[in-house]
Amino acid sequence: MRHVRLFKNGRNQAVRIPRELELPGTEALIYREGQRLILEPAPHQALTKLLCGWVRIESNWPDIEDHPSEPVDLDEP
Repeated sequence: MRHVRLFKNGRNQAVRIPRELELPGTEALIYREGQRLILEPAPHQALTKLLCGWVRIESNWPDIEDHPSEPVDLDEP
């Protein structure tokens, strides 16, 4: 447990998080449970949700020949 100071940042109240308690990433979730404020890392966004949010690119992409791959001998050094 650490004692920390609260301060104002514009119209918001803020707290500096000590280095040893830093959260990963750039976003977090905060919520209240009784008198406690709980701060936890935001969950990673699922790739499918991210991809669904992308805008489709309309373009005339060039045709690319799809050649079969060359066999590889993994036993040979």
